[in-house]
Amino acid sequence: MKDYRLFDISDFVMDEDFIRWVNEKKQADDDFWNNWLSQNPGKYMAIAEARRILECIGTEQRVINKNEKQHEINRLMETIRGSLEKPEPKARVIILSRKRWLAAAALLFAIASSVVYFLANHDKGSEKFAYAAITSSRHLIENINTSEKPISLRLPDESIVELAANSRISYANNFDSTDTRDVYLSGEAFFRVTKNPSRPFRVFANEIVTKVLGTSFVIRCFEKDTIINVTVRTGKVSVYSQATASAKETSSPNQLGGIILTPNQELVYEKSKQKFQKALLENPLVISTDDSAYQKNMLYEDIPLEKVFTQLSKIYGIGIVYDNELLKKCTVTADLRNETFYKKLELICKAIGARYEIIDGQIVIQAKGCE
Repeated sequence: MKDYRLFDISDFVMDEDFIRWVNEKKQADDDFWNNWLSQNPGKYMAIAEARRILECIGTEQRVINKNEKQHEINRLMETIRGSLEKPEPKARVIILSRKRWLAAAALLFAIASSVVYFLANHDKGSEKFAYAAITSSRHLIENINTSEKPISLRLPDESIVELAANSRISYANNFDSTDTRDVYLSGEAFFRVTKNPSRPFRVFANEIVTKVLGTSFVIRCFEKDTIINVTVRTGKVSVYSQATASAKETSSPNQLGGIILTPNQELVYEKSKQKFQKALLENPLVISTDDSAYQKNMLYEDIPLEKVFTQLSKIYGIGIVYDNELLKKCTVTADLRNETFYKKLELICKAIGARYEIIDGQIVIQAKGCE
């Protein structure tokens, strides 16, 4: 069984399953890799670069004609032979077929090109996706909040936006003429999106694009800041890098790819490193609409641990991972009605001799079990 968590860019480029996903674009492969990325967001940039390398090689193979291909093979072979003729007494000589030489040369060329491209265009990429750059050529309605308090806006689809101070947002006069509902943000805003499963709602915020079908969330993306934050209140959102995501990925109503966020999760995007990190909020909020009911359910007396964790996960919308077989004998007796989320976890863990960690926006329980 492959452990893709240990793979780097070169490993992904040479992996047959990864190559099949990039080249054949099958739904089953899409499902697998999107799910894997949602669980391993730290590998997002490695995956993106590996895909770009394979797509680059594939593009070159599609557009080159037969004569050009033979000329390039001859040129590469001459270069390779020339390098082998140089005296290297301590080096081990490996003889490869022409096909393998070409593949190796193409791979090295693509990787080198990718590195050069990244270094040369890192700063330009930020400018490319800046608010002014992506809105200047579009005919949009713009709202600018110059006050010191948030202002409320109603979009053409009846979605509500709470635009923070010193922020601006642009959008089309109506969303009926396109397959997506697109808005462009510079600053901070809270969105309460009207549900429309057939027409995704997309927010373009500097280097990232956030896609939803209907939910509520906050985006903070001031251009002077070094990071971009996306925080989910209700529902699910997908966050993509504008530099690597395709238009099809971000506009498809049938799937949520990219980095998937659920309630009380936060995504932090570091601009300088082009790196995503998913975490939990410092003070998770209750997502249940019936506050009195949830408070009543937090009074336990010798209740199975599984039931306690199930209720806690449902009330806050946060995944709790644990070994059910190991902890099936554990019970909880506690009054958790007026405690914060993390205090509840501390009390539960103390009762069963366990501890918890926050990993990839989820709670992971580590324990020895109960007698």
